[in-house]
Amino acid sequence: MHVVIPARFGATRLPGKPLRDVAGRPLIVRVYERALASGADSVTVATDDVRIAEAVRKVGGDVVMTASTHASGTDRIAEAVRALGLKEDDIVVNLQGDEPLMPPELLAEVAGRLVRNPSLAIATAAHPLVDDREFQSPHVVKVVCDRQGRALYFSRAPIPWPRLRPIPGGPLRHIGLYAYRVDFLRLFSSWEPCPLEQCEGLEQLRALERGAAIGVVVTDKAPGPGVDTEDDLKRVNTLWATL
Repeated sequence: MHVVIPARFGATRLPGKPLRDVAGRPLIVRVYERALASGADSVTVATDDVRIAEAVRKVGGDVVMTASTHASGTDRIAEAVRALGLKEDDIVVNLQGDEPLMPPELLAEVAGRLVRNPSLAIATAAHPLVDDREFQSPHVVKVVCDRQGRALYFSRAPIPWPRLRPIPGGPLRHIGLYAYRVDFLRLFSSWEPCPLEQCEGLEQLRALERGAAIGVVVTDKAPGPGVDTEDDLKRVNTLWATL
């Protein structure tokens, strides 16, 4: 398992996000440390910004410099994988650079799902969604799975629609953590965005629309919050003090 963390300096809601302080260290460094704790064979930050690269290298971390023109983190990771010279069947985990509280064991579990299931193109994660406000929120991505734990659809809409209450099995909130084999990652990054992806703003729908199978690891509880806003940053720092 090789973890690649895409990171860019610009962020609409929180400029300079990767270098913002989390318990005395830059956010990107805290994410890097989280990935190291997963037991990965390698952990690399993929970025186009020298300030982010310097922060990671300062703590002995590995960095791949990438183009500044990438439309998504997946495209950035695909470039990094080429630079790293990984084998076609190696497994790459995409850990977003704003997730300092992602459980390290979940990274290993998502990668393991892919190892054990050759028919899967991607593995990801989800957790039970119990807050009705979050279920209704377009900012919370939901996923519906089949009996084998493969994703049927991801949406910002409340799915499955609760015509019956309670929903059998309960709704699931998607966790934005992905594992791919290198050969599929290269294929995926070569595909043009699809209509469903553009409609929902969800990149994983590109894979589903092409017929690729996505395995979903369901974990009992939600990981700690990611960082998108100043309030998120304060929450993460408060939670960090309890670890």
